[in-house]
Amino acid sequence: MGSDGQPIHEITSISGVGFGFLALIVGVHRSWITRQEAIDRANLMLRSLGAVRRFHGAFPHFVHSSGGKTIPFAKFDDGGDLVETALLVQALICAREFFDESTSTEMDLRRSVTDIVEAVEWNWFTQGKPGPLYWHWSPRFGWAKNLPIAGWNEALVTYVLAAGSAAHAINPVSYHSGWARDGEIRNGARYLGVRLPLGEPYGGPLFLSQYSFCTLDPRGLGDAYCSDYLEQVHAHSLINYRYCSTRYAPEDGWGLSACDGPKGYAVNSPTDDHGIIATTAALSSMPFLPVRSIRAAVRFLQWRGGALRGRFGLMDSFQPSTGWVSKTHLAIDQGPVVAMMENYRSGLIWDLFMNAAEVSRGLIKLGFHTDRYRETDDLLASR
Repeated sequence: MGSDGQPIHEITSISGVGFGFLALIVGVHRSWITRQEAIDRANLMLRSLGAVRRFHGAFPHFVHSSGGKTIPFAKFDDGGDLVETALLVQALICAREFFDESTSTEMDLRRSVTDIVEAVEWNWFTQGKPGPLYWHWSPRFGWAKNLPIAGWNEALVTYVLAAGSAAHAINPVSYHSGWARDGEIRNGARYLGVRLPLGEPYGGPLFLSQYSFCTLDPRGLGDAYCSDYLEQVHAHSLINYRYCSTRYAPEDGWGLSACDGPKGYAVNSPTDDHGIIATTAALSSMPFLPVRSIRAAVRFLQWRGGALRGRFGLMDSFQPSTGWVSKTHLAIDQGPVVAMMENYRSGLIWDLFMNAAEVSRGLIKLGFHTDRYRETDDLLASR
């Protein structure tokens, strides 16, 4: 779906491909598909990725599904998108860790993943300066987009991967002056009775606390700016829930994020509410608000006699006041639901990612501390 609300066929988002790899892992773990079926599909996806033009190792935001030609995303954005690339790479690392057997097909998979992961020139995206990573670079327009990757948003994992890279690592100063803005990332105010450690007022759309934490385990994770990232993502989810509880009827469920809308893709949050509920928002909050997320899932399934049920699960979004229902399924919304539900159930994706060498290296370089098993399932369920 384009920004003008018109459908675009034969389009693939690179981050959506990443979430697809995570879904394959969960599919095998839950015996929805066989291990060999997943390997065959993953290797096919990797061959297709190998045909996509990259820009200093970074993938573009959108590509044609057949052939892999770059589709410009916006003005000055027809080249490398570092955040899209990071959301793919985080999933590829999980796939490499999961498919760890000594068969030829799994070895081929790991080699292909390594080729992609190690080719990303993370440090080049600092523009050769000690400051932030930059989101975009174009061979036609250079750095004209000029968008630093600064928190709080969905891109935390970009800095972790960039710091942990074996060949193209960034200096930690980029994290502190760029992502953390020399401490200005801190918030600490209370919204609807909930203290929010980091980010904008009311937290913004929920995908900001979901994309990176599909793989990064927030339990016991902290750094100089947030002593407990579980508190951050829990607070963001709870503020969103409490806001929706005052705005929408209980039978409508809850959840504001970026999603399809009647006039095209729209970003929804407590401070910019278009009356559109994104089903992914509540469902991808399951590790952080399990009782409220499961209750929302039931309400979505029952809403107006099943009006939200589609071929690939729940439809992307709906507008309760008008009865409008999206006709789309978006990979960047569907994928996090699968990953986060599995993290709630078993922590599988979190375990795979956090045990990877480059992830541990990146977290340590950036000054994170982690005690992943400090939080018990009982404590999580009580939040």
